[in-house]
Amino acid sequence: MATLKELVKRPEVLTGGHRLCAGCGASIAVRQVLLGTEHPVVVGCSTGCVEVATTIYPYTAWKSSFIHNAFENVAATISGVETAYRALKKKGKIKKEIKFIAFGGDGGTYDIGLQSLSGALERGHNMVYVCYDNEAYMNTGIQRSGATPCGASTTTQPAGKVKPGKEQFRKDLTSIVAAHHIPYTAQAGIFHWKDLVNKAEKAFKVDGPAFLNILAPCHRGWRYPMEKTLEIAKLAIDTGFWPLFEVENGVWKINIRPKQRKPIIEWIKSQGRYKHLLKEENKHIVERIQKEIDDYWKYLEGMCKATQPE
Repeated sequence: MATLKELVKRPEVLTGGHRLCAGCGASIAVRQVLLGTEHPVVVGCSTGCVEVATTIYPYTAWKSSFIHNAFENVAATISGVETAYRALKKKGKIKKEIKFIAFGGDGGTYDIGLQSLSGALERGHNMVYVCYDNEAYMNTGIQRSGATPCGASTTTQPAGKVKPGKEQFRKDLTSIVAAHHIPYTAQAGIFHWKDLVNKAEKAFKVDGPAFLNILAPCHRGWRYPMEKTLEIAKLAIDTGFWPLFEVENGVWKINIRPKQRKPIIEWIKSQGRYKHLLKEENKHIVERIQKEIDDYWKYLEGMCKATQPE
């Protein structure tokens, strides 16, 4: 991994002055990922918060080639550009090393773009796909997505007298991607920036597709004070809600283990989207969420043990 002194000298690809919210976790995630390479990049971005807030015509916050496409097909777009690059390089028309990266929110990755992503991974394109996961369709009004956690209240699955928010657990997208047997898959968070930048460097260096799933807190949708974004990002790790792990050439590894995991109620109390779960009648839901987290950690431990080289 590059040293901090080396990282601060790398030019910013995403500039200041964009229109993402103050305290937006997605913008922090994007900037940290792009520190992972010194090569020029071609950026693709599906419709979502990052796209609409950084490329409002006639302005752009990107100091790179940037392609906006539909909500569902950023993986297909970047895989096509990467294929064209390889063809031109083979003919000697392009000589420099260029990296290709796609950004999508959880709506454009877990749900609408999953087919496109799966196809690109299966074909083996040399590209990095980054999901900035803010756990709902935040750009269009905080609607429920496949990444929305159990118990969270959204505009399409609100908490009320009949339903206590979303009743299903989130989709385990990182495991789904790992099942494609690509060279590199990882989960990361913006508070542990060294871990994230290190994973981004690995992702850019592999020969073939790589995938980063990054928890990107959203104060508008999660309902917490905007200045607490990094605090919330840290709490996600400390409670075990968002494990930091990687799958490198089939070998699973947990990167950061909380010394003593905090109870999930600490996570729930920190955000307004869960406030209904603090009522006594919803105590069983909190217990259900805690059990799901504990079981997932057992699953991770089992995968790490099963894939360690003998």
